[in-house]
Amino acid sequence: MVQVGGAQGSGQVKGGRRGQLEHTGLRHGWTTGACATAATTAAYTALLTGDFPDPVTITLPKGQTPSFALAAEELTEGAAMAGIVKDAGDDPDVTHGALVRATVRRLPVGSGVVFKAGPGVGTVTRPGLPLPVGEAAVNPVPRRMMSEHVAKVAARHGGSGDVEITVSVDHGEEIARSTWNPRLGILGGLSILGTTGIVVPYSCSAWIDSIRRGVDVARAAGRTHVAGCTGSTSEKTVVAEYGLPEDALLDMGDFAGAVLKYIRRHPVDRLTICGGFAKLSKLATGHLDLHSGRSQVDKGFLAGLARSGGADEVLAAEVAAANTGLAALQLCQAADVPLGDLVARAARDEALAVLRGAPVAVDVICIDRAGTVVGRSTVR
Repeated sequence: MVQVGGAQGSGQVKGGRRGQLEHTGLRHGWTTGACATAATTAAYTALLTGDFPDPVTITLPKGQTPSFALAAEELTEGAAMAGIVKDAGDDPDVTHGALVRATVRRLPVGSGVVFKAGPGVGTVTRPGLPLPVGEAAVNPVPRRMMSEHVAKVAARHGGSGDVEITVSVDHGEEIARSTWNPRLGILGGLSILGTTGIVVPYSCSAWIDSIRRGVDVARAAGRTHVAGCTGSTSEKTVVAEYGLPEDALLDMGDFAGAVLKYIRRHPVDRLTICGGFAKLSKLATGHLDLHSGRSQVDKGFLAGLARSGGADEVLAAEVAAANTGLAALQLCQAADVPLGDLVARAARDEALAVLRGAPVAVDVICIDRAGTVVGRSTVR
């Protein structure tokens, strides 16, 4: 019998995301967004005070307060630059070891915070991403983190908070060739990413084992409804929708197949699968590994679903040619075609097929990057 709860070192096993991570024994790391925020904080502090804090401490969206050592610093008349080496922990991240720099310059009062792409950071050139065409590829959550830390530094040291932040990554353009950025229309380098600031390490074998342990913990605690979530945003959505406790939440990451196959052998009454629309569209086409390096969004499949939901041939062709899954969804939302619901239903049906008649009821929730529900299936 698996025991639940208790302090670390007591021999008891925790459930939920934290318990899964502890079970893997893998070391977490920091996102490029967290590194850019730390570099920005150090640079703006130096711009206002003349001194670089080293190490520099920031606050992440969930309240953690990591400290980062500076790898580079430079103070000139009107600007300051600080650099942080990204540590991805035990995750096989292509940006591990990259030097992330932020250069901060004063702007006139009332200008706000302006983001620029420096060398090694890409620029958005196609629609369908969470940033407008022409913008630096610094994603919304890192932008918010940097803006919040600029405001804190300004309040502490008497600045206006009106700054230009240029983010750059040494050798970023070369590193980006190993990512999907060029195909997505992000040209010139990497994206600055992260919704929590923390990189969760994914060793396939270790993480799949942690999923199995998570199911065991939930069953031992008497949970009859569990949720497989692709990340922290989908986890929040499921908690808001159903009020599930931590030990009923399975951090499945990209490993949808691992959740379904283990629950097939160790059933619970109900399974909710929640994740981003694009990831779950891959499950809808039968992919059980949702990682971007091992499966891709099938826009032809989405076009076919759109037709079944009332799209005309013009819209279906636009969906098939869309740059991203998000762009396809937005096209259908504008035309009142329920593509999100259709993907959720197809994903549910694929999940049921993998369960092979196991006594498990399944529903699927698709969300966008902000956590808004954009599609859902009924329970079946």
